[in-house]
Amino acid sequence: MQRFDYLVFIGRFQPVHLGHLKVIEAALAQADKLIVICGSSRQAISPRNPFTQSEREAMLRAALPAEWQERVFVVGCSDRMYNDQQWVTEVQSLVDKVIAVDTASLGHRAAEFSIGLVGSSRNRNNYYLQLFPQWQRVEVPDEPGIDAAQLRDCFLSDTCSDFEHCADKLPPAVFDWLMRFKQGEVYPYVVAEQRYLQDFRQRWAAAPYPPTFVTVDAVVIHSGHILLVRRRGMPGRGLWALPGGFVEQDEPIRDAVIRELKEETRLKVPSPVLAGSIRANRVFDHPQRSLRGRTITHAFLIELTPTGDGLPKVRGGDDADRASWVPLSEFSRMEAQLFEDHFYIVNWFLGQI
Repeated sequence: MQRFDYLVFIGRFQPVHLGHLKVIEAALAQADKLIVICGSSRQAISPRNPFTQSEREAMLRAALPAEWQERVFVVGCSDRMYNDQQWVTEVQSLVDKVIAVDTASLGHRAAEFSIGLVGSSRNRNNYYLQLFPQWQRVEVPDEPGIDAAQLRDCFLSDTCSDFEHCADKLPPAVFDWLMRFKQGEVYPYVVAEQRYLQDFRQRWAAAPYPPTFVTVDAVVIHSGHILLVRRRGMPGRGLWALPGGFVEQDEPIRDAVIRELKEETRLKVPSPVLAGSIRANRVFDHPQRSLRGRTITHAFLIELTPTGDGLPKVRGGDDADRASWVPLSEFSRMEAQLFEDHFYIVNWFLGQI
């Protein structure tokens, strides 16, 4: 007997596997409809996020039996990495919109329907299940022996070319979809990025403890523009980023951010002026913010005062092949083009201005 009008299933589906289908089957046994929310829907392509939101929906649709198709809705959600309340609001809004469209002819509101949240609280990354107390929880145990990170590593690894060993953990239609994906233009880029990251981590494998890296990032604002650089090398080659880098052993963090800013942008503003224009700083330390390993960054908001001479000249240098002033209105649409968590760092600071 169905207990819910709608159940909500939140995940990243990178890739879709048999554990996901188990949750979907259990959900549809207890609900009339299922709303699948794909996280990280607008992040840049990387070894952790090799598939776009539309590609993940294509995988999911390929795996669903025909009789389930009209009962399952798939939408994408941004991560909002440093603002849980923004993320919760977006999820709630997505659910409301799906229900509004689905029931438009009935004239009902989402509040009039019974809604639940399906998933497993035993997964340590599923803390978000606690953020929706208004939705009753439906527990579905994780499928033993299936780990999405291991599936991605196998899919992208040079040393695991026999991807067929993973076939028993994937719906057959998804396995076929992934084999076709290997023939596309994106796959070689993601494999090269994965190889670089594995080599980077291997160089630190002999350390007595897992290393923690300290970096700096500069959020430079001038007359409604933000200063960005385009990355020259891996990881994130070709993506836009904040000017920044690793802190050297003999320098204070504030000096490091100004040094990296000038090295990567050749910004024609004296260092003392930059230091005097720092308006705020914050540590960003999400454990998954960087695929290189545990990386804690100190980000500084630098607001430059207009002088009547226009935007200061910049050009790419050091690790950047290009530097550019980007209008903030344009930046707001660049989430899928930004490196790591830089989009979320900037948005946090913009909320403080």
